[in-house]
Order: sequence, then structure tokens, then C-alpha cells
Amino acid sequence: MTTADSLAQLIPQAAAYLKGRVRRTPLEFSPALTELLGVPVWLKLESLQLTGSFKIRGALFRLSLLTEQERRDGALTCSAGNHGKAVAYAARKMGVRIAICVPKSVDRAKHDGMLALGADVRVSDFDGYDETEEWARKMAADEARTFISGFDDYAIMAANGGTVALEVVEDAPSARTFVLPVGGGGLSAGFAYAVHPSRIVACQHALSPALRLSLDSGSAVTKLPAVETMAGGIEGGIGALTFPVLAPRLDRVALVTEDEIVEGVQWMLAHHQYLIEPTAAVTVAACLSGKIGELHDPTVVVISGRNVSADTVKKILCRS
Repeated sequence: MTTADSLAQLIPQAAAYLKGRVRRTPLEFSPALTELLGVPVWLKLESLQLTGSFKIRGALFRLSLLTEQERRDGALTCSAGNHGKAVAYAARKMGVRIAICVPKSVDRAKHDGMLALGADVRVSDFDGYDETEEWARKMAADEARTFISGFDDYAIMAANGGTVALEVVEDAPSARTFVLPVGGGGLSAGFAYAVHPSRIVACQHALSPALRLSLDSGSAVTKLPAVETMAGGIEGGIGALTFPVLAPRLDRVALVTEDEIVEGVQWMLAHHQYLIEPTAAVTVAACLSGKIGELHDPTVVVISGRNVSADTVKKILCRS
């Protein structure tokens, strides 16, 4: 089955499975961004999703595809936080034995959220996601468990990105530009596939620009050195499967700084009264900094999650 055929079949399949199992999150008009950018702008608030992020979509759908033998043997995943929390929730609901490997730099709120859901959380000796995933994949093989990627899997792309896109185009049919966060690329690849042809702006941390580097080199940069950031969900390499889906459907890459991400969190609290996590603020930061380029069409900005620790919130609110 080709990549295109996989997603063409999996997106409607995921949407049907997730109906009634996840929230249809609101699309909220943003007067402030509309005034700033000169076109109608809406926010797709996946921060209001179950488990605090869009990741529950992929977790539920992907676990539903496990065979009975795979359920008995158990699964293992690697996560910077949100995917792990979502998989922990889904595994408990579905009776799947799950282990979750996380970097030692994982946000405390995300770590505690996984534990609260009864997951077997294993903290690596590494700060970065990429090294932690390599460690996790070896562990899955040693324990004969199914490894579930948080992004580099067609079912994950279909559910995490494709189903969000279907909701957006139904609720804002005039939208032609979509501003998306990019880490491993699961959300953005599935979303871009579902809305093509449209204008896609992909937003990344300037210190971990895997997508930009991949476009420059012509192939997926799947590993990057760890960087110190509050936006751990977008740190690391792009997926080997997600990149060829996203690249031909991409119009612009916006690289934002840590300070701009902090400003994005502060702005959302001031203008929409929502507390979002730094990873989610990358799209807001790109809009505020002018890095998304000139807009001519109605635009949707995806807000991916809200899981952030009290300590991180204090740091953000104390920064000028």
C-alpha cells in the first residue's frame, strides 16, 4: 500500500473510530490575531482535548489496531510527554499493558500525568528525545513488545493530523492557510495530506529545526542533538515516514526562538485566557513574530496542548 493510499483510507477510518471517543474541539475566532495579520484567524483548540493534547486521537486509534497477541505481549512507546500521557489513558481504557520511555528532561506535569494513569514510566539517562527513542526501541525488542511511534506511523498521522483537519475544514470551510506545530511531523503530515492543496506553514524551534534541515538536504534528518528548551515536544528529528508526506505539501517553515515561544504563552493567556504549553505556543509565536509571511486568506492556527508544570508556568510569567 502506498503512502497516499494508506492515508486516504486511514483518515476516514480514524475519524469514524474516534467519533464519540474524543472531543470535537472548538474553533475559536481570534479578534487580536485577525487585527494583527489582516485576515480572519481562528484557533483550533486541541489544548482542550482529552489528556490535554491532540495526541489522544492517535493513541486511541493506534492501540485499536493492535492484534490480540500484541495486546497480550504489551506495547512500548517513547514520548516527550503528551503522547505518553495519551497512550497511558488509551491503554488503561483498552486493557493494554504499556511501558512509556521518557527523556530525563520531561516536564514534571507530563511525567506525573502518565504515572497517575497507571503507566509503567521509564526515565532514560538522556536529555533529548532522539537518544531516548533509540533506547526505547531496543527495550521493546528485548521485551518482545510492539513499539508505537508517537509520529512516524501512518495510523498516527491519520488520527493526529487527518482527523483534526477534517474538523477544521467543516467548521471553517473558507480557510486556506493552516499554521501547524512540527516536531516529529505526525500532526502536520496528516493534516497537510487531508487539506491539500492549501497553504501550510510549519512552525519549529530555531534550535531544533529538523524540518528545515531536511528540506535543505533533501532527506529526513531523523536525529538532532538535544537542546535546552521549555518546548520539549518539538525537540528532535523529523520522522522518516512523515517527511515525504509533509515536504511536497509545505509552503513555509517558520523558526521561532525560545523568547518568542514564551511570549506566545503569555499572549494566549492575556488575549484568550487559555494557559497552553510552550510546545503549543510555537504557532502563536510564529504569528506574533511575523515569520509566517504575508497572508491573503482566512487562516487557522492549531494550538496543540496545555500540559505544563507549575514550575514552568512560574518561569514563563516571571519573564518580561
